[in-house]
Amino acid sequence: MIRSLDHLVLTTADEAACIEFYTRVLGMALETFGAGRRAFRFGDQKINLHVKDREFDPKARIPQPGALDLCFLADCPLEEVMRRLGDAGAAIEEGPVMRTGATGPIRSVYLRDPDGNLIEISEPA
Repeated sequence: MIRSLDHLVLTTADEAACIEFYTRVLGMALETFGAGRRAFRFGDQKINLHVKDREFDPKARIPQPGALDLCFLADCPLEEVMRRLGDAGAAIEEGPVMRTGATGPIRSVYLRDPDGNLIEISEPA
């Protein structure tokens, strides 16, 4: 019944810091849609952005900044990801380490966004 993920919603406490992280550090494209709503686009997916206490309805029952644990597949080697993160001043919290992804083994690094969400960036192992 389910084919793929279209988008997910990230709730932030600091819209400017969140936009800066996902665009400058992770290289996602910022887009505006609807009545001034914002999203981060990458590949065929996007992350819609909600600001705490200004969420759009319908929404999660308890929208909370820092509650996500996201894993992204890189479009370049993990060594290049680590270099780019370092150049952007983003601290790697753990890795590289081996993990199990949706389709098999992956090699990952972990960092946090400004809200404390855990961000995993991976490559197939």
